[in-house]
Amino acid sequence: MKLLTYDPGTGPRCGVLQDDAVVDVTALLGEPRTIRDVGALLNLNDSAIDRVGDALAGGVAAPKVALADVRLRSPILQPPTVRDCIAYEEHATSQGTREIDPVWYRMPVFYFSNPLVIYGPDEEVPYPSASDQLDYELEIGCVIGRAGSNVPESEALQYVAGFCIFNDWSARDLQFDEMTFGLGPAKGKDSASSLGPWVVTADELAPHIHDGRLDLKCHVRVNGDDWLRDGDSFASYYSWGEIIERAAKDSRIAPGDIIGSGTVGGGSVRESIRKGYETSRWLEPGDTVELEVENIGTLRNSLGAKVGVDPDYRYRPHNPTATPERGTARDYRYRRTR
Repeated sequence: MKLLTYDPGTGPRCGVLQDDAVVDVTALLGEPRTIRDVGALLNLNDSAIDRVGDALAGGVAAPKVALADVRLRSPILQPPTVRDCIAYEEHATSQGTREIDPVWYRMPVFYFSNPLVIYGPDEEVPYPSASDQLDYELEIGCVIGRAGSNVPESEALQYVAGFCIFNDWSARDLQFDEMTFGLGPAKGKDSASSLGPWVVTADELAPHIHDGRLDLKCHVRVNGDDWLRDGDSFASYYSWGEIIERAAKDSRIAPGDIIGSGTVGGGSVRESIRKGYETSRWLEPGDTVELEVENIGTLRNSLGAKVGVDPDYRYRPHNPTATPERGTARDYRYRRTR
């Protein structure tokens, strides 16, 4: 199933996609209160997704509206947490151009992103006023469906409700300036994340999960131009079980939590430039970014103008990242070794 959050003009509601129509989940389940988003559905109980599937299969009558006639929102309007991993070696090593600390090979490294600035499909994302090097990051977003702590790898996929596309918008000049101190990314990841277009349930994607990894092709287009073709989600160094085990160790995961895979190899501006895509460059206001993942869908956002630009802003970055030479990784081919 494809679970989504839509707005028919009266506020957000949880829905399920059936052909080209959205079926209202509140009515489908006979719930007395409006289920506002996919996160609220998951918080009903551990069997909420099964209930939706059973109701659809049983022909329960519920209002439908054409997908083209509704506004899609982020499937999870405000996740409890957003953890973002960096599970792709091609991205971590900048396509083999830098050596990374051995700790990356010992454990799935992640940071916490901002759950207060979540954007959905076709929403305009503000361009951060203090940055001149805005980047997209094509990631798979894992949506947690059950609460748990100290979840072992062998049981981790039982806690997954499904997967969506995750765009980890990144102000690279802010990020690289701040990270010279030694902490992970913070302000450079603070302005926006995008999720969507819906959550494809884990059972629907099960035929594409091998060795705990999704095996899907990924693409990026900016203003209609290819900036990545046939990115490989299966090349993740770590499996989803390993990622979830580490996230839940001595901690807690909850329904609606988002865990990002990290950037699929080639799925950022600098990697696109190195691969030789002719029009790739740092993003600019007015750009339209489309992230497409096979068997999930397409997440599209446009970038708005900078608002509140202050040339005297005292925390402007002093250490922006260098723009790579185009085509230097044109012949680079990543091969996962574990």
